Amino acid sequence: MTIATGDRFPDVTIKTNGPEGPEDLNTGDFLAGRKVVLFAVPGAFTPGCSNAHMPGFVVNADKILAKGVDAIACLSVNDAFVMGAWQRDQNADAITMLADGNAELTQALGLEKDASSAGMGVRCQRFAMIVDDGVVKYLGIDAKGVEQSSAETVLAQL
Repeated sequence: MTIATGDRFPDVTIKTNGPEGPEDLNTGDFLAGRKVVLFAVPGAFTPGCSNAHMPGFVVNADKILAKGVDAIACLSVNDAFVMGAWQRDQNADAITMLADGNAELTQALGLEKDASSAGMGVRCQRFAMIVDDGVVKYLGIDAKGVEQSSAETVLAQL
């Protein structure tokens, strides 16, 4: 079942890119007592994600944080090394990269999609959410484009 507004975010351990390499990140701990904007992309370095989705969050990071947000995070079904390289490529230092390499969090959210026809296997749908102390306050999912999951849309929801 797909997560919905008002639901508690699942507690799953995934990876992030740390200074010494991949590090565990527990979503329950990461979200506890914080307001977090989380957006997800089908794949790091893919054209739509790199050219249309991530740039809005990079450019608007200060505006989002100024609205009382404690962290901005980007989720993708990629490994922590890829997410770290993409973070550097996108100048996304203000964004915590969440590597869901086995799609465990994506599946716990009910937001997986089958991209096997493109040779990409199980991926995450494109979405953005506002999570306040572990509870989803906004969820925007895009089948195409970034209208529901853009930084601008998230800013309007804050």
